[in-house]
Amino acid sequence: MDYVYGPGRNHLFVPGPVNIPEQVIRAMNRNNEDYRSPAVPALTKTLLEDVKKIFKTTSGTPFIIPTTGTGAWESALTNTLSPGDRIVSFLIGQFSLLWIDQQQRLNFNVDVIESDWGQGANLEVLASKLAADTSHSIKAICIVHNETATGVTNNLAAVRKLLDHYQHPALFLVDGVSSICALDFRMDEWGIDVALTGSQKALSMPTGMGFVCASPKALEASQTAKSVRVFFDWKDYLKFYKMGTYWPYTPSIQLLYGLRAALDLIFEEGLDNVIARHSRLAKATRLAVEAWGLKNCTQKEEWYSDTVTAVLVPPYIDSSEIVRRGWKRYNLSLGLGLNKVAGKVFRIGHLGNLNELQLLGCLAGVEMVLKDVGYPVKLGSGVAAACAYLQNTIPMIPSRI
Repeated sequence: MDYVYGPGRNHLFVPGPVNIPEQVIRAMNRNNEDYRSPAVPALTKTLLEDVKKIFKTTSGTPFIIPTTGTGAWESALTNTLSPGDRIVSFLIGQFSLLWIDQQQRLNFNVDVIESDWGQGANLEVLASKLAADTSHSIKAICIVHNETATGVTNNLAAVRKLLDHYQHPALFLVDGVSSICALDFRMDEWGIDVALTGSQKALSMPTGMGFVCASPKALEASQTAKSVRVFFDWKDYLKFYKMGTYWPYTPSIQLLYGLRAALDLIFEEGLDNVIARHSRLAKATRLAVEAWGLKNCTQKEEWYSDTVTAVLVPPYIDSSEIVRRGWKRYNLSLGLGLNKVAGKVFRIGHLGNLNELQLLGCLAGVEMVLKDVGYPVKLGSGVAAACAYLQNTIPMIPSRI
């Protein structure tokens, strides 16, 4: 029995954890197995090959770690860097702030480039730092691809272009937790050295798996990196990869089968089609927000996220009350504003295994909540704007043609 029962389905529209497809739930509904039997290594081998596809890499080495995105962060940092190393990190919202906090606590020399919340990474400042760093004291550039607190997406190709322009050898480390499998992400093409994501976002699985993918350059750096690591040490994984057993410790059998089902769904739809669907859902959401007379927290169109929209509310409304009312009255889960934007924004997550009609249900719910809290919204305005766009852009379902 649910702790707080509500009839029907919960409309989960936080930007992670997200809705889990029935196929994934059914795949995980199984007993434990001996992970040393031939079956689990055989399954793991295919999963590792397929995980490379979602990062769009052929040369990267993937690691599937029983952890969250936070653990994946730590794995990326400690395997490639040494205490005292100078790294450049962008502060643009709550999750980039938390990664910077981790970097500092791991005793790296963090050179922070800060932007207003709602803006993307300041690449002009990065360019000046790279130009001045003729001694190559900067060992890594760390960036959050998609900042879920503010709905901002950064231009990774532009970062790589700067590194190449200044012929700078710094490692390129990317948090793709709320972008990979939803936004355009090209590890090899953009020269990303370590990319990471989590199972509970666009993969549409339960929390509990962290995915880290390392370039050959990152693996080489791990040979000399002096940061202390045990649980997250890539060397342990690589040793078991060579043995063909893959796991230096006990994996979650259920999550492995869930991952198999989740990847199968993505590949059946086609990764490029998945990315296009996220773009469609995001555009519909932004049109609804505009029809309501509200503004996007993201300050420029070039930074708009296709996985989450952070909506600014008028000063006389506490956005936390919108989230509370949605959950208490309509069984609708929206994202709170965090830290600097607490009380000022609410977030609509539109990522994962999600379709257009589900989104329209969310938008209808938001309109009723806005009316409840005293905002003069015209009921149906946002839904109509979204419908008009979607009706002209939704493709036929390929398997049903």
